Amino acid sequence: MLYWLTLLSDGGDVFNLFRYITFRAGGAFLTALLFGFLFGPPLINVLRRRQGKGQPIRSDGPETHVTKAGTPTMGGLLIVGALTVSTLLWARLDNGYVWIVLFVTLAFGLIGFADDYAKVSRQNVKGVPGRLRVALGVLIAGIAAFWAAQLHPAELTNQLALPVFKDTLVNLGIFFVPFAMVVIVGAANAVNLTDGLDGLAIMPSMIAAGTLGVIAYAVGRVDFTEYLDVHYVPGTGEILIFTAGLIGGGLGFLWYNAPPAAVFMGDTGSLALGGALGAIAVATKHEIVLAIVGGLFVVEALSVIIQVLYFKRTGKRVFLMAPIHHHYEKKGWAEPTIVIRFWIISLILAVIGLATLKVR
Repeated sequence: MLYWLTLLSDGGDVFNLFRYITFRAGGAFLTALLFGFLFGPPLINVLRRRQGKGQPIRSDGPETHVTKAGTPTMGGLLIVGALTVSTLLWARLDNGYVWIVLFVTLAFGLIGFADDYAKVSRQNVKGVPGRLRVALGVLIAGIAAFWAAQLHPAELTNQLALPVFKDTLVNLGIFFVPFAMVVIVGAANAVNLTDGLDGLAIMPSMIAAGTLGVIAYAVGRVDFTEYLDVHYVPGTGEILIFTAGLIGGGLGFLWYNAPPAAVFMGDTGSLALGGALGAIAVATKHEIVLAIVGGLFVVEALSVIIQVLYFKRTGKRVFLMAPIHHHYEKKGWAEPTIVIRFWIISLILAVIGLATLKVR
Protein backbone atom coordinates (compact mmCIF):
# COMPACT_ATOMS: atom_id res chain seq x y z
CA MET A 1 0.00 0.00 0.00
CA LEU A 2 2.82 2.41 0.87
CA TYR A 3 4.18 1.89 -2.64
CA TRP A 4 1.62 4.39 -3.88
CA LEU A 5 3.51 7.13 -2.01
CA THR A 6 5.81 7.08 -5.03
CA LEU A 7 3.12 9.08 -6.82
CA LEU A 8 4.17 12.00 -4.60
CA SER A 9 7.81 11.67 -5.62
CA ASP A 10 9.66 13.95 -8.01
CA GLY A 11 12.46 11.36 -8.27
CA GLY A 12 14.83 12.79 -5.71
CA ASP A 13 12.99 12.77 -2.37
CA VAL A 14 12.20 10.32 0.40
CA PHE A 15 9.06 9.09 -1.37
CA ASN A 16 11.25 7.68 -4.13
CA LEU A 17 12.58 5.10 -1.68
CA PHE A 18 9.24 3.30 -1.80
CA ARG A 19 9.97 2.30 -5.39
CA TYR A 20 12.65 -0.09 -4.21
CA ILE A 21 11.69 -3.63 -3.25
CA THR A 22 14.66 -3.94 -0.89
CA PHE A 23 13.63 -0.82 1.05
CA ARG A 24 10.05 -2.02 1.36
CA ALA A 25 11.24 -5.51 2.36
CA GLY A 26 13.18 -3.94 5.22
CA GLY A 27 10.06 -2.03 6.23
CA ALA A 28 7.99 -5.22 6.11
CA PHE A 29 10.49 -7.05 8.31
CA LEU A 30 10.54 -4.32 10.97
CA THR A 31 6.75 -3.92 10.86
CA ALA A 32 6.18 -7.65 11.37
CA LEU A 33 8.80 -7.83 14.12
CA LEU A 34 7.23 -4.90 15.97
CA PHE A 35 3.80 -6.48 15.50
CA GLY A 36 5.07 -9.66 17.14
CA PHE A 37 6.58 -7.86 20.12
CA LEU A 38 3.53 -5.65 20.66
CA PHE A 39 0.77 -8.21 20.23
CA GLY A 40 2.58 -11.33 21.48
CA PRO A 41 1.92 -10.91 25.24
CA PRO A 42 -1.76 -9.91 24.97
CA LEU A 43 -2.44 -12.70 22.44
CA ILE A 44 -0.81 -15.30 24.68
CA ASN A 45 -2.81 -14.05 27.68
CA VAL A 46 -6.06 -14.29 25.70
CA LEU A 47 -5.22 -17.79 24.43
CA ARG A 48 -4.29 -18.94 27.94
CA ARG A 49 -7.59 -17.67 29.39
CA ARG A 50 -9.75 -19.03 26.59
CA GLN A 51 -8.08 -22.42 26.25
CA GLY A 52 -7.75 -23.36 29.92
CA LYS A 53 -5.83 -26.63 29.71
CA GLY A 54 -4.08 -25.56 26.51
CA GLN A 55 -3.07 -27.91 23.71
CA PRO A 56 -3.80 -31.60 24.41
CA ILE A 57 -0.63 -33.69 24.75
CA ARG A 58 -0.44 -37.08 23.02
CA SER A 59 -0.55 -39.92 25.55
CA ASP A 60 1.81 -42.00 23.37
CA GLY A 61 4.31 -39.15 22.93
CA PRO A 62 7.72 -38.73 24.59
CA GLU A 63 7.52 -38.68 28.38
CA THR A 64 9.24 -35.28 28.54
CA HIS A 65 6.26 -33.66 26.83
CA VAL A 66 4.08 -34.10 29.91
CA THR A 67 5.64 -30.90 31.27
CA LYS A 68 4.25 -29.01 28.27
CA ALA A 69 0.66 -29.60 29.38
CA GLY A 70 -1.26 -26.36 29.77
CA THR A 71 0.71 -24.45 27.14
CA PRO A 72 -1.68 -22.52 24.87
CA THR A 73 -1.71 -23.15 21.14
CA MET A 74 -2.83 -21.13 18.05
CA GLY A 75 0.25 -18.90 18.37
CA GLY A 76 0.40 -19.07 14.60
CA LEU A 77 -2.14 -16.25 14.68
CA LEU A 78 0.74 -13.97 15.68
CA ILE A 79 2.86 -15.01 12.69
CA VAL A 80 0.02 -14.89 10.18
CA GLY A 81 -1.21 -11.55 11.53
CA ALA A 82 2.26 -10.01 11.41
CA LEU A 83 3.09 -11.14 7.88
CA THR A 84 -0.35 -10.21 6.55
CA VAL A 85 -0.28 -6.68 7.96
CA SER A 86 3.30 -6.07 6.83
CA THR A 87 2.64 -7.45 3.34
CA LEU A 88 -0.51 -5.38 2.81
CA LEU A 89 1.32 -2.30 4.07
CA TRP A 90 4.57 -2.60 2.10
CA ALA A 91 3.92 -4.74 -1.00
CA ARG A 92 2.45 -3.66 -4.30
CA LEU A 93 -1.18 -4.69 -4.13
CA ASP A 94 -1.47 -4.85 -7.92
CA ASN A 95 0.89 -7.84 -7.99
CA GLY A 96 -0.83 -11.17 -8.58
CA TYR A 97 1.91 -13.29 -7.06
CA VAL A 98 1.58 -11.47 -3.73
CA TRP A 99 -2.12 -12.27 -3.63
CA ILE A 100 -1.55 -15.94 -4.53
CA VAL A 101 0.87 -16.42 -1.65
CA LEU A 102 -1.33 -14.47 0.77
CA PHE A 103 -4.40 -16.45 -0.30
CA VAL A 104 -2.70 -19.80 0.30
CA THR A 105 -1.24 -18.66 3.63
CA LEU A 106 -4.52 -17.37 5.03
CA ALA A 107 -6.58 -20.26 3.68
CA PHE A 108 -4.30 -22.93 5.11
CA GLY A 109 -4.05 -20.92 8.32
CA LEU A 110 -7.85 -21.03 8.55
CA ILE A 111 -7.83 -24.83 8.18
CA GLY A 112 -5.23 -25.01 10.92
CA PHE A 113 -7.22 -22.69 13.15
CA ALA A 114 -10.30 -24.89 12.80
CA ASP A 115 -8.20 -27.94 13.64
CA ASP A 116 -6.63 -26.29 16.69
CA TYR A 117 -10.01 -25.05 17.89
CA ALA A 118 -11.50 -28.54 17.61
CA LYS A 119 -8.61 -30.03 19.60
CA VAL A 120 -8.72 -27.43 22.35
CA SER A 121 -12.49 -27.32 22.72
CA ARG A 122 -12.74 -31.12 22.94
CA GLN A 123 -9.41 -31.56 24.76
CA ASN A 124 -8.60 -34.30 22.28
CA VAL A 125 -5.62 -34.67 19.94
CA LYS A 126 -8.04 -35.43 17.11
CA GLY A 127 -9.22 -32.24 15.45
CA VAL A 128 -10.73 -31.76 12.00
CA PRO A 129 -10.99 -35.14 10.20
CA GLY A 130 -7.87 -35.81 8.14
CA ARG A 131 -9.74 -36.38 4.88
CA LEU A 132 -11.56 -33.08 5.20
CA ARG A 133 -8.29 -31.25 5.90
CA VAL A 134 -6.68 -32.80 2.84
CA ALA A 135 -9.71 -32.11 0.64
CA LEU A 136 -9.79 -28.44 1.63
CA GLY A 137 -6.02 -28.19 1.13
CA VAL A 138 -6.26 -29.71 -2.33
CA LEU A 139 -9.01 -27.26 -3.28
CA ILE A 140 -6.98 -24.26 -2.09
CA ALA A 141 -3.82 -25.52 -3.78
CA GLY A 142 -5.72 -26.17 -7.02
CA ILE A 143 -6.98 -22.59 -7.15
CA ALA A 144 -3.50 -21.22 -6.42
CA ALA A 145 -1.80 -23.49 -8.98
CA PHE A 146 -4.24 -22.54 -11.75
CA TRP A 147 -3.89 -18.87 -10.82
CA ALA A 148 -0.09 -19.06 -10.96
CA ALA A 149 -0.21 -20.79 -14.35
CA GLN A 150 -2.19 -17.84 -15.72
CA LEU A 151 0.41 -15.35 -14.46
CA HIS A 152 3.53 -17.17 -15.63
CA PRO A 153 5.09 -15.95 -18.90
CA ALA A 154 4.00 -17.95 -21.95
CA GLU A 155 7.33 -19.72 -22.35
CA LEU A 156 7.13 -21.05 -18.78
CA THR A 157 3.42 -21.84 -18.54
CA ASN A 158 2.86 -25.43 -17.41
CA GLN A 159 6.62 -26.04 -17.51
CA LEU A 160 8.75 -27.63 -14.81
CA ALA A 161 12.07 -25.81 -14.50
CA LEU A 162 15.08 -27.82 -13.38
CA PRO A 163 17.74 -26.31 -11.11
CA VAL A 164 21.19 -25.82 -12.71
CA PHE A 165 19.97 -26.87 -16.18
CA LYS A 166 18.35 -23.66 -17.43
CA ASP A 167 17.93 -24.90 -20.99
CA THR A 168 15.93 -27.91 -19.84
CA LEU A 169 12.20 -27.51 -19.29
CA VAL A 170 9.76 -30.36 -18.75
CA ASN A 171 6.37 -29.65 -20.26
CA LEU A 172 3.84 -30.97 -17.76
CA GLY A 173 0.87 -29.70 -19.75
CA ILE A 174 -2.40 -30.43 -17.98
CA PHE A 175 -0.44 -32.14 -15.19
CA PHE A 176 1.20 -28.92 -14.03
CA VAL A 177 -1.74 -27.96 -11.83
CA PRO A 178 -1.90 -31.37 -10.09
CA PHE A 179 1.89 -31.29 -9.64
CA ALA A 180 1.75 -27.80 -8.11
CA MET A 181 -1.09 -28.93 -5.86
CA VAL A 182 1.09 -31.76 -4.53
CA VAL A 183 3.91 -29.28 -3.89
CA ILE A 184 1.70 -26.88 -1.90
CA VAL A 185 -0.25 -29.50 0.05
CA GLY A 186 2.90 -31.55 0.64
CA ALA A 187 4.82 -28.53 1.96
CA ALA A 188 1.96 -27.56 4.28
CA ASN A 189 1.72 -31.02 5.81
CA ALA A 190 5.49 -31.49 6.00
CA VAL A 191 5.91 -28.33 8.08
CA ASN A 192 2.94 -29.41 10.18
CA LEU A 193 4.66 -32.72 10.97
CA THR A 194 7.89 -30.91 11.87
CA ASP A 195 6.16 -28.76 14.48
CA GLY A 196 6.70 -31.03 17.45
CA LEU A 197 9.37 -29.33 19.58
CA ASP A 198 9.75 -25.79 20.89
CA GLY A 199 11.21 -23.66 18.10
CA LEU A 200 11.77 -26.60 15.76
CA ALA A 201 9.48 -25.60 12.88
CA ILE A 202 9.67 -21.81 12.95
CA MET A 203 13.40 -21.32 12.35
CA PRO A 204 13.68 -23.73 9.37
CA SER A 205 10.54 -22.07 7.98
CA MET A 206 12.20 -18.65 8.23
CA ILE A 207 15.41 -19.98 6.68
CA ALA A 208 13.51 -21.56 3.78
CA ALA A 209 11.38 -18.43 3.34
CA GLY A 210 14.45 -16.20 3.32
CA THR A 211 16.10 -18.42 0.71
CA LEU A 212 12.99 -18.47 -1.48
CA GLY A 213 12.63 -14.72 -1.02
CA VAL A 214 16.11 -14.14 -2.40
CA ILE A 215 15.30 -16.47 -5.29
CA ALA A 216 12.02 -14.64 -5.94
CA TYR A 217 13.84 -11.32 -6.06
CA ALA A 218 16.47 -12.73 -8.39
CA VAL A 219 14.09 -14.38 -10.87
CA GLY A 220 11.99 -11.21 -10.92
CA ARG A 221 14.88 -9.15 -12.34
CA VAL A 222 15.92 -9.77 -15.92
CA ASP A 223 19.50 -8.61 -15.27
CA PHE A 224 19.91 -11.05 -12.37
CA THR A 225 18.41 -13.96 -14.29
CA GLU A 226 20.86 -13.46 -17.14
CA TYR A 227 23.81 -13.42 -14.75
CA LEU A 228 22.58 -16.26 -12.53
CA ASP A 229 21.38 -18.34 -15.47
CA VAL A 230 17.83 -18.87 -14.20
CA HIS A 231 14.44 -18.30 -15.79
CA TYR A 232 12.93 -14.81 -15.69
CA VAL A 233 9.52 -14.65 -14.01
CA PRO A 234 8.49 -10.98 -14.03
CA GLY A 235 6.71 -9.74 -10.94
CA THR A 236 7.98 -12.30 -8.44
CA GLY A 237 10.37 -9.81 -6.82
CA GLU A 238 7.49 -8.51 -4.69
CA ILE A 239 7.39 -11.87 -2.92
CA LEU A 240 10.58 -10.79 -1.11
CA ILE A 241 8.42 -8.38 0.88
CA PHE A 242 6.13 -11.23 1.95
CA THR A 243 9.07 -13.38 3.03
CA ALA A 244 10.59 -10.44 4.93
CA GLY A 245 7.30 -10.10 6.80
CA LEU A 246 7.30 -13.84 7.48
CA ILE A 247 10.82 -13.68 8.93
CA GLY A 248 9.97 -10.65 11.07
CA GLY A 249 6.77 -12.25 12.32
CA GLY A 250 8.59 -15.54 12.83
CA LEU A 251 11.25 -13.92 14.99
CA GLY A 252 8.57 -12.17 17.01
CA PHE A 253 6.88 -15.52 17.57
CA LEU A 254 10.15 -17.30 18.36
CA TRP A 255 10.71 -14.83 21.20
CA TYR A 256 7.78 -16.53 22.97
CA ASN A 257 8.25 -20.00 21.49
CA ALA A 258 11.87 -20.49 22.61
CA PRO A 259 12.22 -23.35 25.12
CA PRO A 260 10.32 -23.58 27.35
CA ALA A 261 7.60 -22.30 25.03
CA ALA A 262 5.01 -19.85 26.33
CA VAL A 263 2.86 -20.66 23.29
CA PHE A 264 2.76 -23.20 20.45
CA MET A 265 2.13 -22.14 16.86
CA GLY A 266 -0.30 -25.01 16.37
CA ASP A 267 -1.67 -26.08 13.03
CA THR A 268 -2.73 -22.45 12.56
CA GLY A 269 0.90 -21.52 12.05
CA SER A 270 2.46 -24.69 10.64
CA LEU A 271 -0.09 -25.23 7.85
CA ALA A 272 0.02 -21.54 6.93
CA LEU A 273 3.83 -21.46 6.80
CA GLY A 274 4.11 -24.69 4.82
CA GLY A 275 1.45 -23.59 2.36
CA ALA A 276 3.25 -20.28 1.90
CA LEU A 277 6.55 -22.00 1.10
CA GLY A 278 4.87 -24.25 -1.43
CA ALA A 279 3.05 -21.34 -3.09
CA ILE A 280 6.28 -19.31 -3.37
CA ALA A 281 8.07 -22.25 -4.97
CA VAL A 282 5.27 -22.67 -7.53
CA ALA A 283 5.15 -18.94 -8.28
CA THR A 284 8.91 -18.70 -8.86
CA LYS A 285 9.20 -22.00 -10.80
CA HIS A 286 11.51 -23.42 -8.11
CA GLU A 287 9.50 -26.38 -6.91
CA ILE A 288 12.48 -28.74 -6.96
CA VAL A 289 14.69 -26.24 -5.13
CA LEU A 290 12.05 -26.14 -2.39
CA ALA A 291 12.71 -29.85 -1.83
CA ILE A 292 16.36 -28.91 -1.21
CA VAL A 293 16.00 -25.84 1.00
CA GLY A 294 13.09 -27.48 2.80
CA GLY A 295 14.89 -30.80 2.98
CA LEU A 296 14.39 -31.00 6.73
CA PHE A 297 10.62 -30.94 6.23
CA VAL A 298 10.95 -33.60 3.52
CA VAL A 299 12.87 -35.90 5.87
CA GLU A 300 10.32 -35.36 8.66
CA ALA A 301 7.46 -36.28 6.32
CA LEU A 302 9.30 -39.27 4.85
CA SER A 303 10.04 -40.61 8.34
CA VAL A 304 6.31 -40.75 9.03
CA ILE A 305 5.52 -42.37 5.67
CA ILE A 306 8.27 -44.96 6.08
CA GLN A 307 7.21 -45.72 9.65
CA VAL A 308 3.57 -46.23 8.74
CA LEU A 309 4.19 -48.34 5.63
CA TYR A 310 6.84 -50.52 7.27
CA PHE A 311 4.72 -51.07 10.38
CA LYS A 312 1.69 -52.08 8.30
CA ARG A 313 3.82 -54.53 6.35
CA THR A 314 5.93 -56.07 9.12
CA GLY A 315 4.43 -54.99 12.44
CA LYS A 316 7.81 -53.49 13.34
CA ARG A 317 9.09 -49.91 13.51
CA VAL A 318 12.01 -48.35 11.66
CA PHE A 319 12.22 -45.45 14.12
CA LEU A 320 11.64 -45.46 17.84
CA MET A 321 8.95 -42.88 17.12
CA ALA A 322 7.98 -40.74 14.13
CA PRO A 323 8.36 -37.97 13.03
CA ILE A 324 12.11 -38.36 13.25
CA HIS A 325 12.69 -35.62 15.85
CA HIS A 326 10.81 -37.82 18.33
CA HIS A 327 13.14 -40.70 17.43
CA TYR A 328 16.07 -38.68 18.73
CA GLU A 329 14.11 -37.71 21.83
CA LYS A 330 13.57 -41.41 22.54
CA LYS A 331 17.32 -41.95 22.08
CA GLY A 332 17.92 -39.50 24.91
CA TRP A 333 18.87 -36.32 23.03
CA ALA A 334 17.90 -33.14 24.85
CA GLU A 335 15.20 -31.09 23.13
CA PRO A 336 17.41 -27.98 22.60
CA THR A 337 20.11 -30.22 21.09
CA ILE A 338 17.71 -31.63 18.52
CA VAL A 339 16.27 -28.22 17.69
CA ILE A 340 19.59 -26.44 17.21
CA ARG A 341 21.11 -29.28 15.18
CA PHE A 342 18.08 -29.32 12.92
CA TRP A 343 18.45 -25.55 12.51
CA ILE A 344 22.06 -26.08 11.42
CA ILE A 345 20.94 -28.67 8.87
CA SER A 346 18.38 -26.20 7.52
CA LEU A 347 21.05 -23.53 7.08
CA ILE A 348 23.29 -25.95 5.20
CA LEU A 349 20.43 -26.95 2.89
CA ALA A 350 19.59 -23.27 2.28
CA VAL A 351 23.16 -22.62 1.12
CA ILE A 352 22.96 -25.62 -1.20
CA GLY A 353 19.66 -24.32 -2.58
CA LEU A 354 21.10 -20.87 -3.24
CA ALA A 355 24.11 -22.47 -4.94
CA THR A 356 21.79 -23.75 -7.68
CA LEU A 357 21.35 -20.14 -8.83
CA LYS A 358 24.91 -19.78 -10.08
CA VAL A 359 26.34 -22.44 -12.37
CA ARG A 360 28.78 -20.50 -14.51
